[in-house]
Amino acid sequence: MTGFFEANREILLFTGLTAVKIAVFLGAVMGFTALLTLAERKVSALMQDRIGPNRASVFGFAFNGLFQPAADGIKMILKEDFMPERAEKLFFTLAPFFALVPALALFAVMPFGDYVMVFGCRVQLQIAELPLGLFFVLALSGLAIYGVILGGWASKSNFALLGAMRGAAQMVSCEVVLGLTLVGLMMIYGSAGLQNMVRSQGGLLFGFLPAWGVVYQPFAFILFLTAAIAENKRGPFDLVEGESEIIGYFMEYSSMRFAAFMFAEFVEIVLVAMLAATLFFGGWQVPYLYETGFLFPGGAQLPLNHYLVSAMQVGAFAAKTVFFSWFLLTVRWTLPRFRFDQLMGLCWKALLPLALLNILITGAVMKLPL
Repeated sequence: MTGFFEANREILLFTGLTAVKIAVFLGAVMGFTALLTLAERKVSALMQDRIGPNRASVFGFAFNGLFQPAADGIKMILKEDFMPERAEKLFFTLAPFFALVPALALFAVMPFGDYVMVFGCRVQLQIAELPLGLFFVLALSGLAIYGVILGGWASKSNFALLGAMRGAAQMVSCEVVLGLTLVGLMMIYGSAGLQNMVRSQGGLLFGFLPAWGVVYQPFAFILFLTAAIAENKRGPFDLVEGESEIIGYFMEYSSMRFAAFMFAEFVEIVLVAMLAATLFFGGWQVPYLYETGFLFPGGAQLPLNHYLVSAMQVGAFAAKTVFFSWFLLTVRWTLPRFRFDQLMGLCWKALLPLALLNILITGAVMKLPL
């Protein structure tokens, strides 16, 4: 047995470190997503001059509603798990998994830091470093469409099917635009690996300006954020669950099946926030912070410990994720809902041509003689 461990030491160490990264990173994402369900209602309450949820308490301590996500989870578990009599039982059961699991799997390629030294080993702060990570994100995110269409069709409800058809059309349309908005970044950084793209953003333009994606592609960032909100089916593009028109593809779901659909939506908020931070705002990069510490324009230096540098990088990524998550919640409660024909027109007649134009301009600028 000792010989087995010695012979497979590197494999076992790699497996153990990967398991730790999955547990820590995915645990942090799940915890933050649960808090987002509270933040959603708190942001709406703040913007509408209300208090929001503040009654859930433990031993009389409510902490302004901090325990509300736990109360919601207990309520969902205890509710009746209803299934329509005419429903396609297998696909009705699988639909929430198709909605939630692909979104969770995408966090495997999110770089939440550079690296950290553990027992003399260089541990990359990314669960799976794929050379084509951006294509992996686009491909796997498309699987969420199956959760939407199966949820509506398997319910055997006309209103649920209408919501599913809307959702499928909306997600397919915005998926095309979403991919095209990122072509310019791949052209500039010469890579589709998310970690490589973040490291490329660690340079400086003109000696002082961080070489973040938003500096190179500000127009693409606006298009990306618009398309990402629409694909996430969030307001003002929440047409698949328009209460005044239809109920939505999940109208026949209850208990934890409904919770899976709802949780998937909030997981996607975190995912969009991380992608925006990673692709356009330097990811874990901190301006002028390098492996050995700060190096400011002009030559001033501030040496720092390796572990402090790693902690600052992870903290910067977390702060950017929190900011964009808050921004997406604010947009949800600020703008009025589009009509479905307006959304389709926006995707195919405005966002798509503008994304193609952005690629053309980016290529032309890159070919200009310096």
